[in-house]
Amino acid sequence: MTEPRSDIDTLAKGGRTNVAGFILRLAARIPFLFIAGRLYGPELVGRFALAIVVVELAAVVATLGLKRGLAQALSESDRPHVCVVWDAMAVAFIASMLASAVLWSFPQVMYPNTRVGGLDRWLPLIILAVAWSDVSLAALAYRFNVKAAVTARAVIEPWTISIAAWGFSFVNIRDGLVLSYVVSMIAALVASLVPFLKSYGLPRGWSPQPRALFRLARYNAPLAGADALEWGTRNVDRLIMGRFFSPEIVGIYFMAQQVASLPQRLKTSFDPILGPVITRSLAAGDHAAIANQVRQVAFWIIAAQGGLALMGSIPGEAVMGVLGPQFVAGTAALAFLLAAEVLASTGAVCETALVYTARHRNLIISAAMLVFQVVLSVALIFLMRGAGWPVAWQAAGPAVALTISLALTSVIKARLLGHILGESVSPWRWPLLGAAAAAIVVGAAVTALPPSLEWAELTIGVPLIAAVYLLVLFRWAFTPADRALFGSVPTAEEATLPNVGSITR
Repeated sequence: MTEPRSDIDTLAKGGRTNVAGFILRLAARIPFLFIAGRLYGPELVGRFALAIVVVELAAVVATLGLKRGLAQALSESDRPHVCVVWDAMAVAFIASMLASAVLWSFPQVMYPNTRVGGLDRWLPLIILAVAWSDVSLAALAYRFNVKAAVTARAVIEPWTISIAAWGFSFVNIRDGLVLSYVVSMIAALVASLVPFLKSYGLPRGWSPQPRALFRLARYNAPLAGADALEWGTRNVDRLIMGRFFSPEIVGIYFMAQQVASLPQRLKTSFDPILGPVITRSLAAGDHAAIANQVRQVAFWIIAAQGGLALMGSIPGEAVMGVLGPQFVAGTAALAFLLAAEVLASTGAVCETALVYTARHRNLIISAAMLVFQVVLSVALIFLMRGAGWPVAWQAAGPAVALTISLALTSVIKARLLGHILGESVSPWRWPLLGAAAAAIVVGAAVTALPPSLEWAELTIGVPLIAAVYLLVLFRWAFTPADRALFGSVPTAEEATLPNVGSITR
């Protein structure tokens, strides 16, 4: 059985809206990286990076898997949806308060290699804002309202942190980045709650049910574990860096990580729409539709991330140099991190289906690969340190380990999902290789220009790499379904997608 074309159209429409949001986020995130690099410097950036990595882990755990599990809870519940979503908000509130209390009591966890002082201890209080924003947007995604996620995550949050970082640099340089993060999370929460309340309303007639809340938390434990492990896979390298390197080196690595994470947001751009579509196909028992959905979205993401990786890594020194001359040392790490994003795409999309079809096996695979990544990261650091390699190359060790780990994870999860569905989920198409080769040839020619024309690497080289890559893909790789993604981008009013089934009870 083949899925209705409307599902691919829905994915394409949601993808266009969220890719538009990704572009907005990209445009807003670059000023923050520039401000952080130029005004604050590597040491303060490194301190900030280690603090928020712990806070974000706590926020991921505090959502208890509801970012992905809420859609299934709403699909299966006989209770009014407003009660279900406020149950989820209550669970996130309790978990956030517990996490905040722990980190408030032990702030050194957030600042492992610097002194705790000033406003440091109060940072964990922002965990609730992050968790509630995630749950609110997940509830809206169930009703195919992706406009809210685009507004909150791609406009409000990144522009607020960029503007705040610039403003705080004049009044509190030590805490400026952390304060900017707090302000941006509060702004994102407001932008999430307003449409959430308009859609679901206040919880009239609702009262917390401890037993139901406990069941919801327990049922979502595997999803919470999967979310935490996915987060850990992308961020444990920063924690390892904090253990083995100075804050300055951590700051350089963090900036490379932030540049590389911009392509990763393309995958998360599809999460709000892919999860609900898959749950509906599961409810209908249409495994062929799920496989097709996974293949289609994974190809879109790989194609886009591949282009971004080539645009960022070929002129890598020029890209990192924009953030400040000290950050050029992170070029090697940037190249591996960008490659990791491409290799991770298939596994990340497969996981969207596995969390509903094989949640425990998915959890075991993620945990095993995270352990493998940590062990390999530490081993590479010690090997390179023992061989007397420069610190910049030692600091790239965790990025190499991440690349290898994500590649293996993609292979394993794709095979598992394909076995469960009885259908291939591989998105690979050979023209991808040809497009990459053509882009590399063009990029190599541009980077071979004399040093006096280094400016051309970004202003001319990057657009040329993108143009050649897309031209080859569009000519030899794209099908009519792929071209659906390139329809007109929805307006703000159209960004709230129609549901393919009943959405209210």
